[in-house]
Amino acid sequence: MNENTIITVATTGAWPTKEHNPAIPLTPREIADDVFECWQAGAAIAHLHMRDDEGTGTMDIGKFRETVGLIRERCDIVLNLTTSGDLNATDETRMMHLVELKPEMASYDCGSMNWAHSTLFINHPHFLEKLGRVMIENGVKPEIEIFDAGMYYNSEYYLKQGVLKAPAYYQFVLGAPGGTTATVENLVYLRGLLPKDAHWSAIGIGRGHMPILMTAVAMGGNIRVGMEDNVLYAKNRLAASNAEFVYRAGRIVSEANRQVATPADARATLDLRTA
Repeated sequence: MNENTIITVATTGAWPTKEHNPAIPLTPREIADDVFECWQAGAAIAHLHMRDDEGTGTMDIGKFRETVGLIRERCDIVLNLTTSGDLNATDETRMMHLVELKPEMASYDCGSMNWAHSTLFINHPHFLEKLGRVMIENGVKPEIEIFDAGMYYNSEYYLKQGVLKAPAYYQFVLGAPGGTTATVENLVYLRGLLPKDAHWSAIGIGRGHMPILMTAVAMGGNIRVGMEDNVLYAKNRLAASNAEFVYRAGRIVSEANRQVATPADARATLDLRTA
């Protein structure tokens, strides 16, 4: 078991607004400033979504280009760019930023699902095959997003087909509407599906945030925090910043007698190319 714990911060997501929490960053400058603070607090990876000028989730490559440039001027945090920041995006707009910007990591949502009982989150097999090959061609490490057990088995198929390359990195996303509920029992079950030496991380959305975070640390996994998943720091108390989540995660990691991974540690653990 690796003695370092990687903290990923998901600063923005595609849904929360400043009405939910005034501190959520939405513009390229706000996101870049926020990521820098989270890097100072101990985050090794930043998972990035973009918003348009109205605050709606977008895959606009110009927004990605500006934000990535601002971050890379200031710190060496690993950048993990979403490929699913706009449910109306085309296959091409979900991938073009990987070809131009070549981030070290990007999300790979390994299946489709009902979302919030009113929307479809579509990741067609043909798209996943194209996305996997684009990632291989551009040296981008997939973060394989697992919302339920079926998505893990999809990933096994794509590994066998050469669409994904081993060693894989998995992110368990628990508590999303239409996905697996964020419980300790579900995390233990999903972790049990992976090879023993697999690298993985976990998210608990909303009220599942703390139980999943603490369980993942106890099980030797990595963790993700941030306002994409949870705008509340505690019951009835909004988070003051994304960095506040990162600082708390770091304290929990330290109390578990583990080390908070640096970006360099994350690159070595996950076998990433240096940006």
